Amino acid sequence: MEAEHKNLQEIIKFRLEKLEKIKNAGINPYAYNFDKKDSIESLTQKGENGIGEKVMTAGRMVSFRKMGKASFTHIQDENGKIQIYLKNDLLPESIYDNIVRNLDLGDIIGCTGELFVTKMGELSIKADNINILSKNIRPLPNMKEKEGESFNAFEDKELRYRHRQLDLIANPSIKAVFKKRAKIISSIRKYLDDNNFIEVETPVLQPVYGGASARPFTTFHNTLEQSLYLRIADELYLKRLIVGGFEKVYELAKNFRNEGMDRNHNPEYTSLEFYQAYSDIYEMMEFTEKLFKQVAEKTGDNTLLFGGHTIDFKKPFLKNTMFDLLQEYTKEDLSEMDENELTDFAKSKSIDISDGMNYGQVLDKIFGELVEPHLIEPIFVTDYPKAISPLAKEDRNGKADIVERFELFIAGMEFANAFSELNDPIEQRSRLESQAKLRDSGDEEAQIVDENFLQAMEIGMPPTGGVGIGVDRLVMLLTQQESIKDVILFPAMRHEDK
Repeated sequence: MEAEHKNLQEIIKFRLEKLEKIKNAGINPYAYNFDKKDSIESLTQKGENGIGEKVMTAGRMVSFRKMGKASFTHIQDENGKIQIYLKNDLLPESIYDNIVRNLDLGDIIGCTGELFVTKMGELSIKADNINILSKNIRPLPNMKEKEGESFNAFEDKELRYRHRQLDLIANPSIKAVFKKRAKIISSIRKYLDDNNFIEVETPVLQPVYGGASARPFTTFHNTLEQSLYLRIADELYLKRLIVGGFEKVYELAKNFRNEGMDRNHNPEYTSLEFYQAYSDIYEMMEFTEKLFKQVAEKTGDNTLLFGGHTIDFKKPFLKNTMFDLLQEYTKEDLSEMDENELTDFAKSKSIDISDGMNYGQVLDKIFGELVEPHLIEPIFVTDYPKAISPLAKEDRNGKADIVERFELFIAGMEFANAFSELNDPIEQRSRLESQAKLRDSGDEEAQIVDENFLQAMEIGMPPTGGVGIGVDRLVMLLTQQESIKDVILFPAMRHEDK
């Protein structure tokens, strides 16, 4: 089609000329609608049983080749691809001259015709009418220069992330990932709804951010004349709803953290948080395990391969304490070390420890570097330091400086974080005030005092179990994608000029 038009601007110019030819023939190249009676998937399912049947479908042209007075094009829609046979004596002359002769790869066309099978055995449509529904101006990725060849797969990851619409056109497997993502989220909702949880919505713009240790994005409201923050978590608002009398609530929310990006982190991400009154981490642990197993079963398989490891959801999830796992993988009893000894140990393992990090932060850093990569099979890790868990209740059995908290790890990644939620308002105020002092000392990720939350706690919150789950990571696991950017339609990207 465009053998003589090598560069992008020439191709665009050539296509604009074709566009004008179509318009000059009195045809609108950007249709208002089309009666697409048949999906391509439904036609391919009919196969030879549909031969001779009159059909009407539509899709984007992804290949085109001429053979004398006949032409063949493949069109694809959301779920399939089929070949169209275009012959001048089967089509109205005006359609052939004004539309077919001006078609290009990337055009969206409507086709009416009869199903048949070619001599090569390919199910096709013998077209008796063609409608141009949307004329392509900008060529699809990696277009071949020679007529008769389709475009290559869109393989450059940087371009794929920046231009996801092209990625979805060129790589049907990518579209399948995001369809499965939608199914995963629907399965999560169904599980919670079936267990009588109520879905709620809490503010994205917050005057005080909290519920997690992270750096926020800041904006300014002109009318209110005050700074606001994109939420880093919805925890504190959800607990206020528990105070208000809701006993089971959840939110599937977009959260934002103004921090680094890697294969497991995107500054905008999808989180699930759910809270149940009169519950604790042990009940939440059981509930979370059932949730993961049900979602895996409903959206794929209970056994999958991820990162070279087999993950078996049919087995009971493992359980162990943070200190026992540290001892297993470091061969040292870190529970006997004080803060200075722990810092020296970390440095001896070439772990970067920043000035001002407290005991819990150092311990968590060691755990992240030396233990987490080994946690392949699903495992609940318990007994976290109080210093890094300001919203969790202290251990009921009196373990010093330990709280009732678990994190769920699979394939070396954290997937869930849960507390027996602290509901003592005096203790909660004391902990948040200690966090505020850390902020004043330069810890940007320390939490701040939220008076509205504390006043709600003073009204009285029942014993509560709460869980937060990283939905994007769960999608990564269940779709077997190695990067979070592969499961977010439009991930954050550095400006192209940089």
